Amino acid sequence: MERRQYRQAHPGRAAVALGLMLVLGAGVGGCSDLGLPAEDVRSGAGDPLTLLTGAAGALIDAGSSKAGTAMEMATGGTRVTIRGKGIYDYVHRLGRLTVVLPADPAGAAEHRPLTELLAPGALFMKNRGAGVPADKWVRVETATLSDGNLVTGGVTDPYTAAAVLRGTRWASYVGRTEVGGTPVRHFRGTADLADAARYAPADVGKSLAAAAKGFATTQVPFDAYLDDQGRLVKLRQRFSFVNGRQKTPVAVTSTTLLYDFGASAVVELPHQRDIYAGRIAEEAGTKGA
Repeated sequence: MERRQYRQAHPGRAAVALGLMLVLGAGVGGCSDLGLPAEDVRSGAGDPLTLLTGAAGALIDAGSSKAGTAMEMATGGTRVTIRGKGIYDYVHRLGRLTVVLPADPAGAAEHRPLTELLAPGALFMKNRGAGVPADKWVRVETATLSDGNLVTGGVTDPYTAAAVLRGTRWASYVGRTEVGGTPVRHFRGTADLADAARYAPADVGKSLAAAAKGFATTQVPFDAYLDDQGRLVKLRQRFSFVNGRQKTPVAVTSTTLLYDFGASAVVELPHQRDIYAGRIAEEAGTKGA
């Protein structure tokens, strides 16, 4: 396997180069043997690759949290944002999010918020529309989706997002900052979906393997913000998604915010009788949401 690398850069000295890889300029100042500022070694920053590839495990240790998501993409010449908010149980990998779709640019009535339940290997959606009764759930096997459900549901499963970091191939330390009042360390790098699939739990690995085949590239540039316990507080990932309606890849930016670690996160999955078994019509503006 190709050797993974990390690099260090100070804030304000970064220069963005063309392509997926972000090349950061070298900083100056006192550094440790790890190439990190001495004050960050004292605070427990550590090796960027170790922290990033261990981020999913740190979330399991945290148990649960509240979560906010935002997915931005350009469609039909218009940039749209899909937002979600809810809770997540990292131990059992169960989440519940309320997802708000953007207003239809053509002036059609807005879609009702979707309720999405995230579970190992499955996505459940309520208020899906497209001919599905309002009191029924739609169940989707995430491994059957060409993107592994990284973008199809309009949100990125928080644990799966963290699991992508298991495939980190390159990472730089950018510096300290704050997210929502929480002191964090900012890292920038690129992960590989095929690598992440090999290191993730089996069901997550299947979804990531599907994404590695379905996306335009397996490379996922990211910005990750970790607190002093190594927990992800914010993660921005950039995917290149091939939409079935057009041949050119669609750039999708997914941002996940995690907060209130340890918050109650009880998620009940629907009974089989409440899952819709009929045909789902395709609605303009809802595919991929």
